[in-house]
Amino acid sequence: MKVGVLKLSVLLLLAGCRVGPDYQRPDYPMPSTFRGEAPQGHTDVMSLGDLSWWQIFQDEQLQELIRTALIENYDVRIAVTHILDAQAQLTIARSAQFPSLDANVNIPYSRTEGARALGTPKETLAPVGGLNLSFEIDLWGQLQRATEAARADLLATVEARWIVVTTLISTVAIAYFQLRELDLELEIARRTLASRQDSLRLVQRRETGGLASLLDVRQAEILVTTAAQTIPDTERRIALAENLLSILLGRNPSDVPRGRPLAQQLALPAVPAGLPTTLLERRPDIRQAEQQLIAANARIGVAKALLFPQVSLTGSASIGATGSNTGSFWTFLGPTGLFGIGPAVTWPIFNAGRIVAGVASAEAREQEALLRYQQTIQQAIREVVDALVEYSKRQEFRVQQEVLTRTLQDAVRLSRSRYAGGVTGYLEVLDSERQLFTAELDLVQAQANELIAVVQLYKALGGGWQPAE
Repeated sequence: MKVGVLKLSVLLLLAGCRVGPDYQRPDYPMPSTFRGEAPQGHTDVMSLGDLSWWQIFQDEQLQELIRTALIENYDVRIAVTHILDAQAQLTIARSAQFPSLDANVNIPYSRTEGARALGTPKETLAPVGGLNLSFEIDLWGQLQRATEAARADLLATVEARWIVVTTLISTVAIAYFQLRELDLELEIARRTLASRQDSLRLVQRRETGGLASLLDVRQAEILVTTAAQTIPDTERRIALAENLLSILLGRNPSDVPRGRPLAQQLALPAVPAGLPTTLLERRPDIRQAEQQLIAANARIGVAKALLFPQVSLTGSASIGATGSNTGSFWTFLGPTGLFGIGPAVTWPIFNAGRIVAGVASAEAREQEALLRYQQTIQQAIREVVDALVEYSKRQEFRVQQEVLTRTLQDAVRLSRSRYAGGVTGYLEVLDSERQLFTAELDLVQAQANELIAVVQLYKALGGGWQPAE
């Protein structure tokens, strides 16, 4: 008995051993600054990605749309179910580290009809109940590694949800900015149409009075038609944008309430992009890739543990009784009890290389996860650099477009004055107004593109996933 207890104690002590590599975060050659940015002299540099989304998007109506989307959007809700599934899988993996105890009850009954030998019971009843114990002793840490992998899988699904959240916030913001852009384009088109209709009536009066030609009337009509045909197309695009936003909000297509005009959407603080190394902790896709790498690393230990003896402890305890009826009365014998416990050892000897191949497969999957982790970091850096360039150049283009629009507004004013004074024909007015209309629409698009570039930079820096207040 003492020897058995001693052996069991040794086995339990050995259960603390774990085969397979322990995870260490791999090195990656991170640049000190993003390309195109000035060097940053200290390590605690604030980043635009550190700001919460409601600090970036200050339109109250846009904030309400984002909050609704975070609750009702189907992609977010589906991501939550993935987390629940991963939590259950972790519980299943952890349960293998603990003993399993089952209860069972059997009540067999038999009856004999017809002739019987003297003393043979006519009826028998033998109820028995018991407990079965099974416990796999985790000598080589196989079960611990499996739990480690399941826990990493759970954390990866949590990060996957944050990826969905980040994408959703940026998509809602971009769709809202595009909708406000179309609203402004529609306003410009209607204002331009009204102005050109007034000009057409003026030209028609001049033509009636002999001060203008029929060609001037036709050219004025061209301007009116050009502005008029823009309106239904813009209204179509507005309806499609509202439908998209409605779906993002988890609703059927419907009207979308508006807030601030396009030019008042962002009050962007003067915050730099920050240090590239902070992306490792801020970007959910990088964190997800690292958790997937941790899981793959742990599964190497699961595969290697199969090369060593597997020891399990099994036991059972039962109690029962036997009853018999010879025809006149029942006789019961018992109760009787039975108890037994002992270890079982399984050691693989020959399996045609299956276990070794399993180890090689796990190591290959770990290498794949490592490369994907490094690739994700590289792609994140590229997205930030692209977004910095996009924002900088979109801003420069918007400034120049504002200058061009002001110049064309002055040119239209001068051409109208020259035409009213009889100095020039209506063709000059036609050309200047056509250029102004195009420039005004291009300016609105430039303003929207600049806002979208800010959203893309914010997302690339890993911002937007923080929970709302």
